[in-house]
Amino acid sequence: MELRVTESSENELSIEIAGEDHTFMNVLKGALLEHEQVSAATYDVNPEQSGGQTEPILTIKTERGVDPLDALEEAAVDIREKTVAFREAFEAAA
Repeated sequence: MELRVTESSENELSIEIAGEDHTFMNVLKGALLEHEQVSAATYDVNPEQSGGQTEPILTIKTERGVDPLDALEEAAVDIREKTVAFREAFEAAA
């Protein structure tokens, strides 16, 4: 996965996530929005015709004093934990 920060401030982060589509971006956005310190999480995928952007850009806004990069890390850990739990439940059911 290739990541590129496009904008960064104290309480907002925009990051381009190369090679991903709506499936992953919706999961990531949902995990971010489960955290109280995240006030907004959105992503945008523009078609090539609108300036050449084809990779999704995730934007995270956090409450004052909360680093959006920390919120992203926590969301990634949550996704990993849920994925492992699902795999274990699936394997136990087989």
